[in-house]
Amino acid sequence: MRNIWTIAKREYDNYFSSPLAYVIGFVILLILGVYFSAIMFFSSGQALYGGPAPTNEQITWWFSFLLTISIPILTMRLISDEARMGTLELMLTAPVRDIELVVGKWLGAFLYVLTLTAVTLVYPIIMDNFISPGLDWRVVLSSYLGLMLFASTLIALGVGISAIFTNQFAAFFITFGLFIFLTFFIGIPASLLQKGGEFFDYLSFSTHFFNSMNRGTINLGDIVYFLSLTALGLFTGSTAIEIRRWR
Repeated sequence: MRNIWTIAKREYDNYFSSPLAYVIGFVILLILGVYFSAIMFFSSGQALYGGPAPTNEQITWWFSFLLTISIPILTMRLISDEARMGTLELMLTAPVRDIELVVGKWLGAFLYVLTLTAVTLVYPIIMDNFISPGLDWRVVLSSYLGLMLFASTLIALGVGISAIFTNQFAAFFITFGLFIFLTFFIGIPASLLQKGGEFFDYLSFSTHFFNSMNRGTINLGDIVYFLSLTALGLFTGSTAIEIRRWR
């Protein structure tokens, strides 16, 4: 556990010593801030005519979409860059197990995303004070729980793919393509097939986050889905590193 935390802290500190992390954080928070201001402005005008009040699910939906785009950038260099520069071999000679290295890398990136997530909590707090009768905080908590599980899964899959490749750009494109496929395209066969469509629907991110937890529904199946994919990503990364070790 100590090795995991040491690696995680190193990766977390590296994010804030790199301009890339600041750029990603700034762009995400800027887009969310502009969108939040827009929906609050237009909703205040519609409220005079009995229009719908803004909801926090709109913010978390956009936040999750931005994470889908940005997490491949955050994870593409985590292990592939270490392999390219030759520092991975040095790390493998240290008394650190493969799974500790992978989990430490994953945890460092996850803590960075949690930092961004904590900043976005200002939006539901403002909404709750400016709309009547206020937000349903059970829905808010469900949305943020789903958001953390969603981010955990994306980072784990990104780390796993990063461990397979030595080229960080290859890792980026494969990771980005996988995320887009699991979010938007894998559900298409579910609407076309009469039999077996439920299988593709179950594999979709949209089923478990956008259409479930982000709307206030917490099911054990959704939690198991995200935890299983997180474990799969970490296992893939650990296996890839073990193969490198014995080459």
